[in-house]
Amino acid sequence: MSKIVDYYFTPSSPWAYLGHERFLRIAAQTGAGVQPRPVDYGKIFPLSGGLPLKQRAAQRQVYRFSELKRWRAHLDLPLTLEPRFFPVDANPANHLLAAALTFGADATLRLAGDLMRACWAEERDIADEATLVAIATAGGLDGSALLAASRGAAATAAYDQFTQQAVDAQVFGAPTYVFDGELFWGQDRLDFLERALVS
Repeated sequence: MSKIVDYYFTPSSPWAYLGHERFLRIAAQTGAGVQPRPVDYGKIFPLSGGLPLKQRAAQRQVYRFSELKRWRAHLDLPLTLEPRFFPVDANPANHLLAAALTFGADATLRLAGDLMRACWAEERDIADEATLVAIATAGGLDGSALLAASRGAAATAAYDQFTQQAVDAQVFGAPTYVFDGELFWGQDRLDFLERALVS
């Protein structure tokens, strides 16, 4: 039986960015397939008791910074703690990812990584259409055509469907990896996911 991981995320999450390449390596090493599921966390948070960053208690915001610093150093990844374009409306980028699925999971996952890196390492505005076109084109896709598709009914329906699937699966944060009905929330749970995939 093939192993499949449902990958619920948004490129506006620094935690998704920190875990993205590691997750893909684990999936490749364990022979697992990945189903990318860009999700509207603006709809998830109110259902799960979560709050947007600026609405969280001060001590939670301070601790988040500490954790991001720790993981940035531990993983030796470039990460800007306060990007110029953050908070950012992730919906345009997520619609782009939903449209990219017509090119397959691998192309979508590469684009997701490019969008995360643009937001968290390069301080680019992933809500800006010209920026999205440039990122997709640099990754080998037809950025203009993809942007047009991202505005269409099919991409919107897919994005809504993924968000509902996340709700149904009890997803409440990003990233969440779901394997065999079990949730693994956060890039700091990748070790547990890997164990589950090899068991």
